Amino acid sequence: MQILKDRIVKDGQVIGTEIVKVDSFLNHQIDVTLMSEIGKEFATRFAGLPINKILTVESSGIALACATAIHMGNLPVVFAKKAVPSTMTEGCYSTETISFTKNTVYSMIVSKKYLSKDDNLLIIDDFLAHGGAALGLEDLARQAGATVYGIGAAVEKEFQGGSDKLRLKGYRVESLAVISSIKDGYIIFKNNKEGERLR
Repeated sequence: MQILKDRIVKDGQVIGTEIVKVDSFLNHQIDVTLMSEIGKEFATRFAGLPINKILTVESSGIALACATAIHMGNLPVVFAKKAVPSTMTEGCYSTETISFTKNTVYSMIVSKKYLSKDDNLLIIDDFLAHGGAALGLEDLARQAGATVYGIGAAVEKEFQGGSDKLRLKGYRVESLAVISSIKDGYIIFKNNKEGERLR
């Protein structure tokens, strides 16, 4: 998705050789026009599938999931929480995953009220790196007996292997901006011959 790649080049920041910071427009401050375009692109890529619900994790995936849901006919969005609130009294599905960015293990929790065997899911998130968040959401779906029809990520760091893990499990993965490598402040997108220097 060229407008997303262009925005990453314009406003993103590289930290070391593994992190791309996009918090000025995607996952802290949000450019809602860009978010809508991302949602529209996901809706196009997953068109024709019997998806009836979108699943994500708090907090960065929520805006993307909502934008996608609107373009897919106003589907409901469920987001996994990272702590059990006192209001969740009806039981829940839970799993643990690793955040490589924050170097922590965290819980992912969804109320049994909002995820069931009748759900055909699209998993949406802002980043796909090692695949931990997507695999955690897939585990929650499996516990509920739901079916995952696809996994979408706005930005994929292909060199960290997450998409390979998901595809080996048989999942359709669609990433809108795929980064093949980061080196010396340059980001190289898949299928691009030249890198772009990020500040």
